[in-house]
Amino acid sequence: MALITLRRNLCHLSDFRIHGALAGLKTQRVNCVHKTVKEHLCPWFWSLQLEPVRVRFHHAHSKKFHSENGNDLHPVGEPVSSEVHAWDRSEHSVTNVDEQIFYRRLNSFTSSKEVLHFISTLQTLPDTMAAGALHRICEMEKKDDDQRLPKEILENSAFQALCNQFAQDPSNLSNTGLVTALQALTLLYVDPQSRLLLNLLAECQHRLERGSLDIHSLCILGESLIKLQGPGCSTLDLIIYQLQGENLEEFTPEDIVTLYRILQACPEKVDQHQTFLNKMNNCSLSVVSNLSPKLLSQMLTALVVLDQTQALPLVIKLGKYVVRHIPHFTSEELREVLEAFIYFGHNDRFFTKALEQHVASLCLTLDPEVVSKVMEYCSRKLIFSKPILDAVAETFVCQSEKFSPNQTAELIEPFGKLNYLPPNASALFRKLENILLTRFNYFPPKTLLKLLHSCSLIECHPVNFMARIFSPYFLQQVQGEESYLDRLSLAQLTQLFLTAILECPFYKGPKLLPKYQVKSFLTPCSSLETPMDFQLYKSVMIGLIDLLGARLYFASKVLTPYCYTIDVEIKLDEDGFVLPFTVDEDIHKRVALCIDGPKRFCLNSKHLLGKEATKQRHLYLLGYQVVQIPYYEIEMLKSRLELVEYLQRKLFSQNSGGH
Repeated sequence: MALITLRRNLCHLSDFRIHGALAGLKTQRVNCVHKTVKEHLCPWFWSLQLEPVRVRFHHAHSKKFHSENGNDLHPVGEPVSSEVHAWDRSEHSVTNVDEQIFYRRLNSFTSSKEVLHFISTLQTLPDTMAAGALHRICEMEKKDDDQRLPKEILENSAFQALCNQFAQDPSNLSNTGLVTALQALTLLYVDPQSRLLLNLLAECQHRLERGSLDIHSLCILGESLIKLQGPGCSTLDLIIYQLQGENLEEFTPEDIVTLYRILQACPEKVDQHQTFLNKMNNCSLSVVSNLSPKLLSQMLTALVVLDQTQALPLVIKLGKYVVRHIPHFTSEELREVLEAFIYFGHNDRFFTKALEQHVASLCLTLDPEVVSKVMEYCSRKLIFSKPILDAVAETFVCQSEKFSPNQTAELIEPFGKLNYLPPNASALFRKLENILLTRFNYFPPKTLLKLLHSCSLIECHPVNFMARIFSPYFLQQVQGEESYLDRLSLAQLTQLFLTAILECPFYKGPKLLPKYQVKSFLTPCSSLETPMDFQLYKSVMIGLIDLLGARLYFASKVLTPYCYTIDVEIKLDEDGFVLPFTVDEDIHKRVALCIDGPKRFCLNSKHLLGKEATKQRHLYLLGYQVVQIPYYEIEMLKSRLELVEYLQRKLFSQNSGGH
């Protein structure tokens, strides 16, 4: 590791003297250094008179420097000391300074000026620390609207001395100092032809070809090259090749995650690297417990991008540790975790419980994108969580203006899918109606259709908007550039029209034209009904045959004229006697048995899904006697006799009039 001396010369020193490892470096005038920075680091910087400084490099034993994308700079594998030494002396030597204290002090600063003032008081500074300081400066000056360093930083003599010495002879830098300085430059815009950048890149390339870079340096270099030259950079293949030759057990947790991010940048090569990825996935099981919240979310994101669906043991273990860190995730990190769990289909009750507590306590302060992602997670996994649903409903009522049209739809749809009306339902849907009245045209047509359909599932019928959605103009918008409307949209339109007929008799607006109506709601990939559980049906069928005397007296999977498919239909005459299913005359009553398996309910609950509740409600309004046969009641029966007695009670109770 090299040592940099940054000491103010109160005399009129007009050159930069380099001692130790760089003693052979020629003396340069201060305005020459200024010219280098002006011309190459930032082309728009103009000349100023600079206060002279002196920079000196010495070699010392190197410690790895690590930053999780710029946060918490400290040597890898060492805790950050909580002690703070008295730095306010005229000069300081690194030999008297604990590196841990240096990095803690560096992270405590809130401005680049503080960092530069701090390092200017030090007599000697290891190149790894100098690179860390440069990294911290670039990190703090990185802004969304401006990727350039401000003029006052570029004019600072200590900053220019840092850049000049990194640019003049990087061959004497340690590996960590070299790659960390390069990593710092990736945070801001730097002229691709700058001497500083080109010299650092050339030295990195030279050491890479010699095979002299350690694991950590290879990881940092790989990620830096992706940012500077893109994932198509030819040097990246050599870096990955060298990393594949290393023992994965020697990687730090941070380096393993960095390697995942490097491979994530070129997902088109995943097949080429899959054998190595399998080794990484297995090795990562042992480091999960040491990952920070940021690294946990980054590893999960990489697994998604690389489509590592076979790495479920790793995903499950990551999920266990995610539970512990939920309160510490940033909004972006929590969103990435939820996206990964949605992708891999992962859920567990401990995560749900922790998520409930987090959302319920912080929902009003959470980012709208995170709130909508939480709702998407609950919707995809059919998680019926009153604490989450209630908190989100309250958030929308209070802060609806924060949500975009797509986020609004993602937030409202799960209420219909999960068949839940929150305590503030009237305020919630009044707020939604006001938004739709003022911003109707801002909603994408298919998104709007899904939103209104979801409302109808929980009997919050969008009567004021039905005339619009049944109009030819809106239907053309839904169709877009396609030659026909997709099957799911047609099914949703049909069910909304059926809802208008059955539940909104006062609706007198336009009707849905027959060409837009489907014949069945039970279709692959676009079904508004859940297919019957075959094993459950077999059990019920055996009981029905024993009860009714023959298979002749009930029909299965009966498609009605109203698009719904009935699991089992039984016909009764006027006296309540069962008729053969082939008879079409003298039918007084039809009994619809809904054989509801676990997939028709919310996850691990007895709460019926919105589409199944709507189906049963509509069948009742159509005149059917609806009899629900839920799986959890069948599972309680211990014998065939108990099953027959159960079905007899359900079908032929005193109120039903059946015999």
